[in-house]
Amino acid sequence: MVDEIGVGLIGSGMAARIFHAPVIQAVPALRLKKVVARHRAPWLDGYPGVEVVPDVAALLQDEAIALVVIATPNSSHFDLASQSLLANRHVVVEKPFTTSSAQAQQLIDLAHGQNRLISIHHNRRWDGDFQTVKRLLSGSLLGRLVEYESHYDRFRNFLRPNAWKESDGEGSGILFDLGSHLIDQAQVLFGLPQLVTADLRVQRDFAKAVDNFDLTLHYDGLKVILKGGMLVRGREPRFVLRGTEGSFVKYGMDPQEEALKRGLTPAEPGWGEEPKELWGTLNTHLDGLNLEGQVETLAGCYQAYYQNIADAIAGRAELEVKPEEARDTIRIIELAMQSNEQKRTLPLP
Repeated sequence: MVDEIGVGLIGSGMAARIFHAPVIQAVPALRLKKVVARHRAPWLDGYPGVEVVPDVAALLQDEAIALVVIATPNSSHFDLASQSLLANRHVVVEKPFTTSSAQAQQLIDLAHGQNRLISIHHNRRWDGDFQTVKRLLSGSLLGRLVEYESHYDRFRNFLRPNAWKESDGEGSGILFDLGSHLIDQAQVLFGLPQLVTADLRVQRDFAKAVDNFDLTLHYDGLKVILKGGMLVRGREPRFVLRGTEGSFVKYGMDPQEEALKRGLTPAEPGWGEEPKELWGTLNTHLDGLNLEGQVETLAGCYQAYYQNIADAIAGRAELEVKPEEARDTIRIIELAMQSNEQKRTLPLP
């Protein structure tokens, strides 16, 4: 039997409750042991063996904790990750990695010096629709891809009270929040862009942080458009791909987030499967024939992220979400902010 890896979770808010605790528990090699919280949140009643501790120092005193997961506001990521690495723990940081690429590089260097693993929770690499797009692009059904468009849209025309993501603080706003996912996915598919153009806006009444972004990442022969907003109501595409032989259009969001919010776990039958009415449509020209039809969406699998973390700690696999990639995501966000401020396209250094 493989020894369990003890996990300590810093934070007890939505990210910890929805995206981390239930997914960690779905991986047999991991065991959630302690949570840092001011008090025992009601959701923790579903984890009777988990102890609540008042601060990070109390967590790091426990030698049974080998992996620390940081699910706290963005501005705290650097300090908490530094403390955990200096205590010789492996670390998972909720996205975005940090609020600056300089901080990200410092953590990378520290992890190397401590011989510890550090990764960033870019779980949406395991969205079923993104996995489907990834498989589609590995073939030749679209010909040479010329344009890739990816949206992460919501409709919430009010501000959540006391929500740090809605503040004007460091690392707030949806470019850091939702945009980091889209940038990470683009990096997985296409690598680093040559140029970045950005239009960032604050659209809602009384809003302080960016709540709409429109990024164009320029590659040789390929335009990548990444968009997100909080005032997008109605049916908008999630993915639009255009190639020299055809196109692919996909609506709807991966179902795993909503399933986790309903209290379901990745152990449920049919986990991550999407209803047929949300499958994307492929329209292409192949072998002299015009073809149009639905493409079945692959099942999503958020637990694959944490399974890879466990395997990488045990030396059985290479780390999937590398900190250097997450650092480069922050570099692109920084460049997008500069592009918006200067109102021009900028090269990626």
